[in-house]
Amino acid sequence: METQKIQAYGDELYAALRECRMVDPLTEREPDISIEDAYAISSHILSRRLADGERLIGKKIGVTSAAVQNMLGVNQPDFGYLTDRMVVEEGGVLNISKLMIQPRAEGEIAFVLKKDLQGPGITATDVLQATDFIVPCFEIVDSRIRDWKIGIEDTVADNASCGYFTLGQMAVDPRSIDLSTCGMVVELNGQVISTGAGAAALGSSPVSCVVWLANTLGRLGTSLKAGEVILSGSLVPLQPIKPGDCMAVSIGGIGRTSVRFD
Repeated sequence: METQKIQAYGDELYAALRECRMVDPLTEREPDISIEDAYAISSHILSRRLADGERLIGKKIGVTSAAVQNMLGVNQPDFGYLTDRMVVEEGGVLNISKLMIQPRAEGEIAFVLKKDLQGPGITATDVLQATDFIVPCFEIVDSRIRDWKIGIEDTVADNASCGYFTLGQMAVDPRSIDLSTCGMVVELNGQVISTGAGAAALGSSPVSCVVWLANTLGRLGTSLKAGEVILSGSLVPLQPIKPGDCMAVSIGGIGRTSVRFD
């Protein structure tokens, strides 16, 4: 795809983000759009956000579990960028009625790095050694693509359907627990709505997702940086949310976090 067209689609999605409005799927308008084109569009959106004063603080991995892949009709993981304006304090309130379009929430495990990870060739051992701690996390995703009618290229271009996220406060050494078997329980308004386990992440563990991201970025000539927050992907189905809802996630051996929506 020509650079001019990549920038035009990036500007369109950036405007949709700021104005909380939907756009038609890029895959309908550009049937030949590639994954590489989509990541170039996402990168252009990031440049617009940074120019607007936001600060890059990490990355997210999306579409890692079979439950989410089946829900969205997307059969491979993707990644997007996290900025400081996407953080919601633990137990805080997110005004989705003003800030989001068609939000959904998912429970995850977040990794906070103490060392850089430069792929390719990164292994699970490398990820564990580079991780400072892990915490429970909610990611509140959103799509600027109309009615969530997304192909993999649509969600990649739209910064992996990023929205906001909240992190728990209990920091845990990832080497102290089995991240493949740790269980997750998600509650909506006090009722359990879904459960999952670490093995739901790429059929293995959340560590495998970070391995995938580090090696994918390495092939693109970039790396994960010390201090970055890495959201490793959902272990449970996405949950549509509305104003007035409250959600909590508990993860065995890691802790609990919650978020409310207005």
